[in-house]
Amino acid sequence: METFKDKVSKLFQEHEALITRKNIPVENGNGIFTRYKYPVVTAAHTPVFWRYDLDENNNPYLMERIGINAAMNSGAIKWNSKYLMVVRVEGADRKSFFAIAESPNGIDNFRFWDYPITMPEDMVPATNIYDMRLTAHEDGWIYGVFCAERHDNNASLGDLSSATATAGIARTKDLKHWERLPDLKTKSQQRNVVLHPEFVDGKYALYTRPQDGFIDAGSGGGIGWALVDDMTHAEVKEEKIIDQRYYHTIKEVKNGEGPHPIKTPKGWLHLAHGVRACAAGLRYVLYMYMTALDDPTQLIAAPGGYFMAPEGDERIGDVSNVLFSNGWIADEDGKVFIYYASSDTRMHVATSTVDKLVDYCMNTPVDGLSSSASVETLKRLIDKNLKQNLNLFRY
Repeated sequence: METFKDKVSKLFQEHEALITRKNIPVENGNGIFTRYKYPVVTAAHTPVFWRYDLDENNNPYLMERIGINAAMNSGAIKWNSKYLMVVRVEGADRKSFFAIAESPNGIDNFRFWDYPITMPEDMVPATNIYDMRLTAHEDGWIYGVFCAERHDNNASLGDLSSATATAGIARTKDLKHWERLPDLKTKSQQRNVVLHPEFVDGKYALYTRPQDGFIDAGSGGGIGWALVDDMTHAEVKEEKIIDQRYYHTIKEVKNGEGPHPIKTPKGWLHLAHGVRACAAGLRYVLYMYMTALDDPTQLIAAPGGYFMAPEGDERIGDVSNVLFSNGWIADEDGKVFIYYASSDTRMHVATSTVDKLVDYCMNTPVDGLSSSASVETLKRLIDKNLKQNLNLFRY
């Protein structure tokens, strides 16, 4: 007969097998990035001792006491030669919290730290916090900017769905002890706020996403840019759109900055998400753009269409047909680890290089915003290839 101790031992063995499973690159990609076969973090990656009471007297049937629903939308940073994600962990109770998962190589063996992050409250406590962007700023602090969600007190009586979104701000020197700063003050609701890693004109720079409501961007024109004097009392007084939304594109409904941009010799490399409406609901994809080194508000490259869209099992989950990224890591050798969530359920990794991503941005045609323009763009590539005697490449 299997004892309680045997059952616990089996749980830990199965968990360890999942954590240490070697990830495998997926071949036959598009030449821009390489996906990996297995998700890097899932709800099942969370420690056994988070989910189970391991005291036989209190839990003789060895039931899960605290259910974990998802592990998604993770900020990322290279820290002490390890690859870290600040994961949005969502419990079965719909409350999200932050926890750090660490890997020696960035593609597998992600192991959660023993305890989740204890995030101090703002003056007005939030009901839910999630989707942290991490920025190691040149001022010496590591900042985490995330969404702080609260019930909308202006909602009609009995409306328990209406909410407000503000940008919560915290900073740390060791990723263990966090100082909570006041939420960002803005004229509109804000989600997907990201801190630029360098001072600009002696000020802190933020990528914003102004929106009229908790879900709808409404009159918000796209990804914004704002300068603030002090992150300890951050307030957006002026805001301008640097990456606009357009009709009948992958970002017609809304768009938002992902992680902070990567600095390259040719410009700032940006990863963002775009949302469009379709018969199945909202479809989230990832796209890229570049801005000038000397003026991060100046768009210098905008490849048309999506950079990455959900494929296969990535399309299935709590909120299906969604890819979302708020974390990437660029190594000193130019390799880039792109951490993305699929369908609000699990985390994946794809790898590329700075050179490849810059080439992709600089040499992919822009969206001509009409069918006829798309055909003309395609014809130019066809003409070029045929003039180079395509028969040489045919079998």
